[in-house]
Amino acid sequence: MYSDKTLTCKECGREFEFTAAEQEFYDQKGFTNEPGRCPECRAARKARNRDSGYGRTERQMYPAVCATCGQETTVPFQPSGDRPVYCRDCYRPQPRRNSW
Repeated sequence: MYSDKTLTCKECGREFEFTAAEQEFYDQKGFTNEPGRCPECRAARKARNRDSGYGRTERQMYPAVCATCGQETTVPFQPSGDRPVYCRDCYRPQPRRNSW
């Protein structure tokens, strides 16, 4: 059903093989497009994106004081003051409450 194809990388212009096994993998994953870059250019692009933090923003943390132990901590939300805030160590044993 599948047979090896020779494709041209849109980044470096080099020809590369799109093997039958790779085509089968793409089909199983539901990918509809053939790869546009050779394996080396795909790896380099992935490394650049990973190193630059592409698509990721630094999460803002807010200072808080743990309601159980009084330890200063940081949390990823702005505490409103109407609910207790816990540090990592004290948060885990708290019973879960349905919010709905």
